[in-house]
Amino acid sequence: MYPTPSQQIKLARAFGCARVVFNDGLRARQRAWGQSLPYVSDGQLSKQVITLAKGTPERAWLSEVSAVVLQQALADLNVAYRNFFASVTGKRRGRKVAPPRLRSRKDNRQAIRFTANARFKVLTNGRLRLPKIGDLDVRWSRQLPADPSSVTVIKDAAGRYFASFVVQTLDEPLPQTDSEVGIDLGLTHFAVLSDGTKVTAPKFLRRAARKLRRLQQNLSRKQRGSNNREKAVVKVASAHARVADTRRDWQHKLSTAIIRENQAVYVEDLCVVGLGRTRLAKSVHDAGWASFVGMLEYKAARNGRIFARINRFAPTSRTCSACGRLDGPKPLSIRSWTCLCGAVHDRDVNAARNVLAQGRWDNSNACGAQVRPASVPAPRREAGIRLDAACSTRSVEGISVL
Repeated sequence: MYPTPSQQIKLARAFGCARVVFNDGLRARQRAWGQSLPYVSDGQLSKQVITLAKGTPERAWLSEVSAVVLQQALADLNVAYRNFFASVTGKRRGRKVAPPRLRSRKDNRQAIRFTANARFKVLTNGRLRLPKIGDLDVRWSRQLPADPSSVTVIKDAAGRYFASFVVQTLDEPLPQTDSEVGIDLGLTHFAVLSDGTKVTAPKFLRRAARKLRRLQQNLSRKQRGSNNREKAVVKVASAHARVADTRRDWQHKLSTAIIRENQAVYVEDLCVVGLGRTRLAKSVHDAGWASFVGMLEYKAARNGRIFARINRFAPTSRTCSACGRLDGPKPLSIRSWTCLCGAVHDRDVNAARNVLAQGRWDNSNACGAQVRPASVPAPRREAGIRLDAACSTRSVEGISVL
């Protein structure tokens, strides 16, 4: 979106009001918890920090923005508390979620949300009409497939404005295909497919390192609190945003091509958080494995494809894809090796083939095949104790017979 200067002021006012309501609601619940009072319900919180606050001189300016924006700020606070409580009680999977924190006007990302109650409208001329803000000029990335139920206005660190719509659509599965692929992710090559295709790692952050270093040095010379420093901050954020946007666009194109060409996609469940603590952290974060795998997963679900992660501890790099022999551990410097069966393997291609084989095996088990034989009652002669068993070293009284 490209708001005018007056619309930017109105959006900044809306961002600020939503932030204040969020912080007021958070402080009210923290105060109640600190004084051992009952938990403040959603209705009581809305009445306290919005309805009653508008009648006070300190918060009278809350009436200058849409009430839906303020209500959605409290809705975000409620979601944050529910996620925190679910994480503490063990109902939420994944990493632990911290309690909500106060929002700052210096946060890199500011956002507000309008629901259908706000009566926002997409005009026929392509503009977006928001209550108490006006008609915004929009460059559409695609046509909306249905009427939106809500719109989120986002301002990033680079000063750009975006509109994100929520619409309801039906998934359209792609035509069936017989091709399946296993993917081995790495740093030398971003992705190596089981058919031998190697995708070179673009290394967007490394390529932009010189420009980023120059902008960071320019920023460090500026005096804190000055206008020139604010301009330098925007330049650094714009450079980082360009790197992130380029990486995201490249990953979207690659993931879409893989999903369209293959019926099943299998990848290794990498521990990106752990790898991000090693000496390869910068390269790992530059690769963006987690976002790429997430794209594969949701695109497979949308298009009727099969997606699965294999166990991260599976020895894909040490197993011969030809005979199945498990070889010893190999350092990263070894890029090819020869099995005792005579097969010569490229390290990454062999790993991708093993990922495919492991994914097929896991998928067949998930579809109903038994992993282990069913339990069978033991024969009578095997269920009793035999004193003459060759493996026994003690008699009934517990005295050794040897």
